[in-house]
Amino acid sequence: MAKLSRIVYEFLDGPAVCESIDVPPRPPPPAPALPRALVAAAVALIAVGAWDLMVEPSAEAKEPGKAKGTFEFGCRVQAPQKFLERRSFLRGGALDLHKHGAAVRYMAERYGNVGDELTARYNKRSAPSQARSTRFFGLPITVHEKIAPALRCVEKRIAKTCTGASSYTPHVVGGLRTANTYRGVEISNHLFGVAVDIDPDRNPCCGCVDPWPNNPACKIQGTVWKRAALPKCWVKAFERSGFDWLGHDTLEDTMHFEFLGDPDRITR
Repeated sequence: MAKLSRIVYEFLDGPAVCESIDVPPRPPPPAPALPRALVAAAVALIAVGAWDLMVEPSAEAKEPGKAKGTFEFGCRVQAPQKFLERRSFLRGGALDLHKHGAAVRYMAERYGNVGDELTARYNKRSAPSQARSTRFFGLPITVHEKIAPALRCVEKRIAKTCTGASSYTPHVVGGLRTANTYRGVEISNHLFGVAVDIDPDRNPCCGCVDPWPNNPACKIQGTVWKRAALPKCWVKAFERSGFDWLGHDTLEDTMHFEFLGDPDRITR
């Protein structure tokens, strides 16, 4: 049985405690028997080399006009991994502990622990010890050393493709943090050093706790794009390098990007 350890986190309004929870593994459902006609059709497709036409392409291959393994501006074109996206394990306000635990383990194994008992089981080295200072559009920011190359590629892509009406000048950026900003057992990816915030005053988190929803932009009706100053071109540039934008999340955290791609395949 997977076991979530007792964790104490610091929040803006004081510590929150999560007691140990035993989460029984979910047995896989039995595979349904395939109709003979469907099996025969699949065999025929394989025989003529057409099976690939029926298989969903990888995240990289889905990029329009780009072959799998394409590199742009020095980095591999890759999409965020779906199982790491916050909306994949938090639906309707309910946290799926099994899916969330898998995401936390992945992040800890690749980036380091965040100073708690649970992530230290997966990696003895801390994430902050692997942080490095860099610059993003001339602004200082601290991120995990593994994703610094991806951030540089994002900047190059934005500088090249986001011009005219899609241009934007950031004034404040934030990266690594040592205090968790989520309540309960959820862990912010800022603790791993893989998240970036851009101009919180202009790109608010309308689904967060007070005072964020009081931002005037959160009163604007319409799509999330109307409540964010960041242009779509910037979001697309981040997403092509494996970052996920939390403007797509129920939080509508429009300032926030987090690298959810494969850190071992950024530059190779």
